[in-house]
Amino acid sequence: MATQQVIFRVNEGEYGLDVSQVNAIETLTDVVPVPNAAAHILGIMNLRGDVLPVFSLRTKFGLQEAPVTEQTKVIITTSNGVAIAFKVDEVKEIIECDDAKLTEFPSIARSQDTAYVDRVANHNGRLILLLNQDRLLKADEAAAISQLVSNV
Repeated sequence: MATQQVIFRVNEGEYGLDVSQVNAIETLTDVVPVPNAAAHILGIMNLRGDVLPVFSLRTKFGLQEAPVTEQTKVIITTSNGVAIAFKVDEVKEIIECDDAKLTEFPSIARSQDTAYVDRVANHNGRLILLLNQDRLLKADEAAAISQLVSNV
């Protein structure tokens, strides 16, 4: 069985999210900072009348924030029941991943901090980490985002 994945870049790494879990891909615009927000929350944005928290995958992955460019995008999805915008450096393509080219994430690299990595795709010699959007947020991050959204 094959799945389609939205492939995006954060720093030098390539990652994928199942296209069926992606609601939209948008240009990052007008993020309003929220004082005392959770560590990875850059702020909130208005997307066609909906207020969404903007979550930085760069800081989640232990990287410094980079300047916003023309390629910077947000991937709109639902994580732990909350609509959220994941900020990424670039959305590259949508690919079809055949199950035969997917492998489990190596157990030696698996930890609580990498629980969001579901599998690894080998696509034309490129290794792409496929993510589970519900595991991208730790329980405390999900609670903080839920609180933020309910307060807005």
